[in-house]
Amino acid sequence: MAKLYVVGFGPGGYEHMTVKAVRAIEGADLIIGYTAYVEMLKAAFPDKIYLSTPMTKEIDRCRLAVEKTMAGLNVALVSSGDSGIYGMAGIVLQVADQIQAPVEIEIVPGVTAASAAAAVLGAPLMHDTALISLSDLMTPLDLIMKRVSCVAQADFVICLYNPKSKKRKDYAAQAAALVMEHRSAQTPVGIVRHAGRDGQQTVITELGKLAEADIDMFSIVIIGNSRTYVKDGKMITPRGYQL
Repeated sequence: MAKLYVVGFGPGGYEHMTVKAVRAIEGADLIIGYTAYVEMLKAAFPDKIYLSTPMTKEIDRCRLAVEKTMAGLNVALVSSGDSGIYGMAGIVLQVADQIQAPVEIEIVPGVTAASAAAAVLGAPLMHDTALISLSDLMTPLDLIMKRVSCVAQADFVICLYNPKSKKRKDYAAQAAALVMEHRSAQTPVGIVRHAGRDGQQTVITELGKLAEADIDMFSIVIIGNSRTYVKDGKMITPRGYQL
């Protein structure tokens, strides 16, 4: 019986892929993904057969993956990062359930953007952390900002996905203002662009300066908690060990 693998392949480079992700891709008859993700994988797996769809076609992509699996092909439905963190895992499970597809689905985890960015910055995620996407395509903006406010009050380290786009120029600034209601403007903030990919860029700044920071959709923003500090160019969030 054919199988559908929902694969998170990490930031994009082969060195960040798990062994399980590599095996799933190598063993697949067909690889399906967003166009940009397919192009990333072609360098490491040039002999595979690929099908790609553009951005915003996630549901179509999942239906295609389920249909091809039902037709007898082993399929790897791929996305960068982790398949279950803003990835394709949830959508494909919903699609398969909707049409009652008799296919076996396996979720293959990967290195998410938060982990990739944190490794570059030092150790900012060592304590309780909240991941929040500032994209309001799927979630109302007022709910997003409510979540930002709540986790700021609870002193979580906050990792912001999709912090800025051409249409969403001030969402990161709004989020920073809400966080500053509960912590200092000098709170360390790490910004990593293209984490784990070619062209990687890293900046460590302060919460009060986040509104003016150079960020875009390729950036991950990590806001430290009240105890996060910077030492020798590394962000460190203590977990509480007594040294």
